[in-house]
Amino acid sequence: MPHALVQDGMTSLRATKVSQSLTVAALGVVFGDIGTSPLYAMRQSLVDFGDVSEHAILGALSAIIWTLGLVVTLKYVFVIMRADNRGEGGLLALTALVLRTSNRGQRRYMWIMVAGLIGAALFYGDGIITPAISVLSAVEGLNVATPFFQPYIIPIALVLLVGLFLVQSHGTAVVGRLFGPVMCLWFLVIAIVGLRGIILHPRVLLALNPFYAISLVIHVPWRGFLMLGAVFLAVTGAEAFYADMGHFGRPALRRAWLGLVFPALILNYFGQGGALLGNPAVLDSPFFRTAPGWALYPLVGLSAIATIIASQAVISGAYSITRQAIQLGYLPRLEVRHTSETEIGQVYVPRVNWGLLLAIIVLILWFQTSDNLGAAYGIAVSGMMAITTGLAFIYMRHHGWSLAIALPVFAGFAVIDATFLCANLLKIAEGGWFPVLVAILILSVMGTWWRGRRLLAEQRSRDLLSLDDFVTSLNTDRIARVPGTAIFLSRDLAQVPAALLHALKHYKALHQRVVIMQVDTEDVPHVPDDKRLDIREAGKGFFTMCVRYGFLDEPNVMRALAQCRVQHFRINLMETSFFIGREKLRIQTSRRGFLRWRDRLFILLNKLALDATEFFRIPPNRVVELGGQIEI
Repeated sequence: MPHALVQDGMTSLRATKVSQSLTVAALGVVFGDIGTSPLYAMRQSLVDFGDVSEHAILGALSAIIWTLGLVVTLKYVFVIMRADNRGEGGLLALTALVLRTSNRGQRRYMWIMVAGLIGAALFYGDGIITPAISVLSAVEGLNVATPFFQPYIIPIALVLLVGLFLVQSHGTAVVGRLFGPVMCLWFLVIAIVGLRGIILHPRVLLALNPFYAISLVIHVPWRGFLMLGAVFLAVTGAEAFYADMGHFGRPALRRAWLGLVFPALILNYFGQGGALLGNPAVLDSPFFRTAPGWALYPLVGLSAIATIIASQAVISGAYSITRQAIQLGYLPRLEVRHTSETEIGQVYVPRVNWGLLLAIIVLILWFQTSDNLGAAYGIAVSGMMAITTGLAFIYMRHHGWSLAIALPVFAGFAVIDATFLCANLLKIAEGGWFPVLVAILILSVMGTWWRGRRLLAEQRSRDLLSLDDFVTSLNTDRIARVPGTAIFLSRDLAQVPAALLHALKHYKALHQRVVIMQVDTEDVPHVPDDKRLDIREAGKGFFTMCVRYGFLDEPNVMRALAQCRVQHFRINLMETSFFIGREKLRIQTSRRGFLRWRDRLFILLNKLALDATEFFRIPPNRVVELGGQIEI
């Protein structure tokens, strides 16, 4: 009995250590964005309101505090995180989940998919603005100490960001171990600094009363409504809770938020409010001026590190959402490098990396200051949150929530989301056009690729033969059969791949065993190995093989073929050849009109797509490519 108690105690201790390590790791990856919001949210709110009276300070502070409580704590931590796709979160994962509630032919299916794609497109806008505004606002803290650094703010920020993007290809496994402890230190420091401001000016605690925020908007409706766009900056990064749920689990994220992050943010915002009540002149940088003078330079250094970590989280998120979009068929195949042998979530997408860096450099040179960037920041995130609310409502209704509960809860969330979105839309002319432009461009690419692939598949299906009819009519006496196995990649197992017809036409022979292989991506994060393969015999030496992956799995055909022996279907890879079709797309000469740009874009995307050999990890020396031309 004592031995059993000791074992139970050791098991409990190990579980506690794992839980604590997950919580610390979550601090470094998930909470960097929202954790660095105090650098600019309070200042931008009062700048947009245009007043630093006591009533304005308490009203803005009250709005920030209650927004954190309602949007992040109530909505995301306790409600939205219940909508998980087998443990995975994020907008595309939720979209795949909600699409199951409709049939592909229904109009509702199309609306759900479009909403998810819009949200994903907005995420890229957020991925560009977050590193720019976070790092700029941290480096601008040097101006508090001396104006000497003013000409060097932008160069220093650009050097930090270029350095960050240059190391992405090496992965974040080593640096990632430091992220959690550094962010833990960050939250402790900002909590202590904030507590100092509260002690010096305890009157600031009056802002706990939501009346101050409500009265500010009621008495000065236009300026108050405009201020809400900046107040929203305090909750940017909340989407990261949901997106990274699969990496750390719901309990670890809740512990980190409720146990450290939320209290630290509340204390710091109150501290900034206290400093402003004591001296409204500190509005130029209330975050840094809340700290004592001797702590300024260390705080600027820690802020720079924290903003780089926050930027890393968003950059990694851009890689992750790109991989999901590729797997789900919304983007063409791109090179995706896995930078860790143990962590599936650590990936690097070179084209996305350099595209983000170029866009960030242009953004910083265009807007120059974090204040100017603040106007561009909120639209992308508020749009994503509104879409998440709508999709989560559909999910909850199909998973047991009664209308009497779901309607008032999500209606309340929708009103909050719509209010912040409208407040941010007022800043279109001041810089809000940038994330909208990015979203339109990304959505055009995603929509064109998805639609083009469907039309191309329909066109191919009209020209191809049924596999059953082909096998039945095949005269094996007139066709030579050579030793070995031929694997033809196909998009539809019911039809004969064009590459097979070309091979038969040119070689006048077939291998003794012919496998028609289709690689499918399911709308689940991962497909277990025992459900990876589905092999069926079609007769006369023909077989069909469906290889299934989740949208977070890494496609690897060779690894999948190694599992064939489990189903007693052995393949000697040294005697196996892969046949892949490669079509050249051309625009029909009869096509006219505005939509020809989509044809040209689809052809360009098709040329830029990674070839199947590299994407599916097939040895190039075992591949034969056969092609033709298709008019679209």
